[in-house]
Amino acid sequence: VQLQACGGGLVQPGGSLRLSCAASGRTFRNSAVGWFRQAPGNEREFVAAIGRGDRSTVYEDSVKGRFTISLDNAKNTVYLQMNSLKPEDTAAYYCAVGRRTITSMLRNRAGYDDWGQGTLVTVSS
Repeated sequence: VQLQACGGGLVQPGGSLRLSCAASGRTFRNSAVGWFRQAPGNEREFVAAIGRGDRSTVYEDSVKGRFTISLDNAKNTVYLQMNSLKPEDTAAYYCAVGRRTITSMLRNRAGYDDWGQGTLVTVSS
């Protein structure tokens, strides 16, 4: 599957952005989908995910209550709505899909098979 992420940009602290990630070649059906981010000099870290099966969502603690991950099966697109953005949210954001990801692996990069290119989010005044 090929993933195309977009929606990044420059936003002031407290602002909002919505990232999108569209899949081609395969649908998200029956797959886990996740968002990760990587700031300069840091490792890629988990942000949010939707699990397989019951489609439960999980979030990294620092984004809980501010970010929302959602999936539109008709458009084969996963979204990350980001509100109340902070400078520490600045990073390249990556979407990923996992065809056999189990719940315990949703927060782990190794649980995903395919990755999109990053879309850069900069939070600055």
